[in-house]
Amino acid sequence: MNAKSPISKRHHLEGPPPEVLVTGGAGYIGSHTVRALQRAGFGVVVLDTLTTGHLAALEAAGDFKLYQADLRSEQDLEACFKNHIFQGVIHFAGLALVGESVRDPEKYYGTNVIGSLNLLTACKRHDVKNFVFSSTCSTYGVPKAVPIDESHPQHPINPYGRTKLAVEHALQSYHEAHSLFYVALRYFNAAGADPEGALGEHHDPETHLIPNAFKVALGLADHLTLNGRDYPTRDGTCVRDYIHVTDLGDAHVLALEHLLKGGDSGFFNLGTGEGNTVLEVVKACEDASGKPIKVVDGPRREGDPPELVADPTKARKVLGFTPKRSNIREICTDAWNWFKNHPNGY
Repeated sequence: MNAKSPISKRHHLEGPPPEVLVTGGAGYIGSHTVRALQRAGFGVVVLDTLTTGHLAALEAAGDFKLYQADLRSEQDLEACFKNHIFQGVIHFAGLALVGESVRDPEKYYGTNVIGSLNLLTACKRHDVKNFVFSSTCSTYGVPKAVPIDESHPQHPINPYGRTKLAVEHALQSYHEAHSLFYVALRYFNAAGADPEGALGEHHDPETHLIPNAFKVALGLADHLTLNGRDYPTRDGTCVRDYIHVTDLGDAHVLALEHLLKGGDSGFFNLGTGEGNTVLEVVKACEDASGKPIKVVDGPRREGDPPELVADPTKARKVLGFTPKRSNIREICTDAWNWFKNHPNGY
């Protein structure tokens, strides 16, 4: 796109740090991004229902102002926006369980789509021009080829992916109609924990591979179920592109700074360009914990593609983003250091 985001002068002035609104900032990636924003010199305002997020994660992340509020409530949003002059919004808030989205699409469209539209409308009403969106590689659906670049067709196969794609389309429309400037970040597999040990991963229910592997290592579960061992990959298990959560936090800061400096709107993959099989990740978890992890074979999960790996070239060239800690061994080591000290999460 040829239009440029308006350059923020306030970002470069002395005085109070520029304020950024982070929706869903008490969540896994959100809390790591709150810490990264603070270290980059931003003031952070968090809007979160605390339904799935954790106040303890925010307290560990550093200084913040919190609005315990729901994006589906226009009154809640107005109460937040009227008290601040935001230089940008980073939007994480939403639901992200694929299986639940299939069973309860109304919940996902209501939260992910309607909530996001309310937020975009609040940005329009209060003249907030810079917007960073937490999207997903699930918008691509089953890949036609890997690695996947941003021009790959988007055919999501579940309501979760469809709601994220709907918000991407809304961002384009708000850009065209209202001069909103955006960066949408399509994550691959977020993993790991804060290397300093203050922040980690705590979901209920937990669906991610590495936390569930460590539950077995800690004796909190008997075994890890392996969902399919007959895929056309090097060891028969699914291949995924894992990216460290602290690298994701840094990427959001770079995306916001890109917009504040007048950068173009656009869509970006966040991954490493390398994939690990499920069995390779389990081995890395065993090495990190020093404990055996019992694996039991189970059926394939419906809709699981054999391989999901990003082409991260665009994010590197345009945003200057290069992952620093996303080697699978570092990811698992940092995650284990969190889980062994927080076996029950926050």
